[in-house]
Amino acid sequence: MMEQTEEIRGEKSETRDWEVVSREDRRTVGIPFVDNPRMTCRNIDVYYGDEQAIQDVSVDIGNNEVLSMIGPSGCGKSTFLRCLNRMNDTIDICRITGEICLDGMDIYGGEIDVVPLRAQIGMVFQKPNPFPKSIYDNVAYGPKIHGLAANKTDLDEIVETSLKKAGLWKEIKDRMDQPGTGLSGGQQQRLCIARAIAVSPEVILMDEPCSALDPIATAHVEDLISELRKQYSIVIVTHSMQQAARVSQRTAYFHLGDLIEVGETERVFTNPRHQLTEDYITGRFG
Repeated sequence: MMEQTEEIRGEKSETRDWEVVSREDRRTVGIPFVDNPRMTCRNIDVYYGDEQAIQDVSVDIGNNEVLSMIGPSGCGKSTFLRCLNRMNDTIDICRITGEICLDGMDIYGGEIDVVPLRAQIGMVFQKPNPFPKSIYDNVAYGPKIHGLAANKTDLDEIVETSLKKAGLWKEIKDRMDQPGTGLSGGQQQRLCIARAIAVSPEVILMDEPCSALDPIATAHVEDLISELRKQYSIVIVTHSMQQAARVSQRTAYFHLGDLIEVGETERVFTNPRHQLTEDYITGRFG
């Protein structure tokens, strides 16, 4: 059988198709790195006080790809996601070491302003959180504060374009002055996605964006993710392995703060290299 060259914590390793790394071996297996990545993460450790939540995670986020992060509750995937746009800065006891770069720029560098950074790396949360404003103002807020529109005409164009990209324009174009909080749950989530892309991000982070939605709304958001990948890099945390299989090109499996395995989504789900990954996918735990 042909050998496939993969990486273990950044080092080349010959891994045969029938070989599976044991549960005791906590090294990352698979292919965590890609050519010409949009973001690079190297040797990331995260601590909450004296407790370590993430151990030595290294992974790339590719251009125009969806990277899904899966694993049991409490495994560190959402903590790691929040590292990518410095959302953990709001937690006093949280400390992060290692290096995370966007287009080669260290986002934890001393000169970095987190406000424009979070426009470049947008965030969509588990529960839709529209502002208590009109639909129009929800989308227009970011471009206004970041000075992306020279006049009302420019702002109108940004709002309309963002809502069209979010697949929401046709549903709400005649009620733009109505409260965003009056939309259905699925529409609210797409409004939040429109709000994120209105400031022209490079990367969109999604923390279980469909967990509070019904199946029809979930399908709308998943279709939207596939469409947005053409323009953005997307990282999604999901508890649904079926969702990861549907929307992502690569999948990263976390377990107790370790990044256990990364690889092409189809390969991870059909031929995992690590016993812990196989245990989770086959339902032995999680």
